[in-house]
Amino acid sequence: MPTASIPESTSGAHQSRLARMVMALFDHWKLSSEDQALLLGLAPGNRSALGRYREGARIGTTPDQYERVGHLLGIHARLRLLFPHNRDVAYGWMKLRNRAFDGMTPVEAIREYGFAGLLMVRAYLERAQP
Repeated sequence: MPTASIPESTSGAHQSRLARMVMALFDHWKLSSEDQALLLGLAPGNRSALGRYREGARIGTTPDQYERVGHLLGIHARLRLLFPHNRDVAYGWMKLRNRAFDGMTPVEAIREYGFAGLLMVRAYLERAQP
């Protein structure tokens, strides 16, 4: 399987905007710093990196993290499409138990399965009908 890479056209300014966007998303989802780090593929206690991203430091400097950010923003976009008139559901969905994930929340599924869990959550949402 080919390894994904960061597009050469990706600028530092773009990566700074991505950082601010994903951190705002985490605020909307009301995730703990441990869960934020987990979703970004960081060590659970890596609060310093989260603080830098909040300040606009470049995010997605590795292919893995760039993909994670893309999937997280894709999940958010899909939730907004599925629940256009109910932001509370769109923002709270990541912390709701779901039979599709064996009763786990989407965040717990990602914690359990790592990157594969992130893909599983996004694929589930992509199949859902608006």
